[in-house]
Amino acid sequence: MGGEKLTAEFKNKKIGVLMGGLSAEREVSLKSGAAVHQALVAQGFNAIAIDVGRDLADVLKREQIEAAFIALHGRYGEDGCVQGLLELMRIPYTGSGVLASALAMHKLYSKQTFAASGILTAPFRCFRRGETVELSSLPFGLPLVVKPVQEGSSVGISIVKEEKLLAPALELAFRHDDEILIEQYVKGQEVQVGILDDRPVGAIEIVPKNEFYDFEAKYTDGMAEHIFPARLEAELYQRAQQVGLAAHRALGCRGYSRVDLLVTPAGDCYVLEVNTLPGMTALSLLPEIAAKGAGLSFEELVASIISSASLSIKVN
Repeated sequence: MGGEKLTAEFKNKKIGVLMGGLSAEREVSLKSGAAVHQALVAQGFNAIAIDVGRDLADVLKREQIEAAFIALHGRYGEDGCVQGLLELMRIPYTGSGVLASALAMHKLYSKQTFAASGILTAPFRCFRRGETVELSSLPFGLPLVVKPVQEGSSVGISIVKEEKLLAPALELAFRHDDEILIEQYVKGQEVQVGILDDRPVGAIEIVPKNEFYDFEAKYTDGMAEHIFPARLEAELYQRAQQVGLAAHRALGCRGYSRVDLLVTPAGDCYVLEVNTLPGMTALSLLPEIAAKGAGLSFEELVASIISSASLSIKVN
């Protein structure tokens, strides 16, 4: 994947594992970062854990960080902000660059990019705080999905099956963002495709105990069944992986990502979102996909990811 030469190069650099942060996903990020830090140290990398705050630039400079493994999730970490800072400081980092990170985090712009690229995504409307939302004005009816435009880990998402539940769903979504998406509900298998080094490494099916793969199901042991490989016919399985790769490339992602799909009984693959910094906890899906699909241990996955750390902006 990353290659022994590149891995050796980064063993000679001081690596900062960026974790925690300022988003609603802080606690999950701390778990991801702790796991990544432990894996790097166990393999002989010179890595330190950094709980990211608004003084990040000062900390990076003080600690003389030469490369960054970004284990942040959500705003200020997954949305291009930290990536931009690292570009300015000329510190190579893992994952996608500034633009791809920002696009992937913004559900409206990512859906528009998917649509322009011919990638199937659920019909939707976008609303800003203060605008009137009426079911009669939507081009689709119940059930529907309400979500904040810029949140991850299913934070603030509701499935609305009755008109009386729309108002509380809107209130919840607007609690997290000034813009929300209302999407047509698509019933299908929840399938997630792992991308590593610009190629798909497998597709896993999620069967949540809750109505959908929400925050609790993602981060509570026993709240979701993981089935690998996803229960799809061989041709559809390959197509799901290719759709995942197409979504990854459409946004300009690099290194690695996890693409969330809904696969309908008719065989349509709807892209929900691309996660440019997928979770790296004990319950996270990318490590499981990489292990079962590519035969990579967690430590090997982490080494492969750090070996791909780079800058988007090249200077002489």
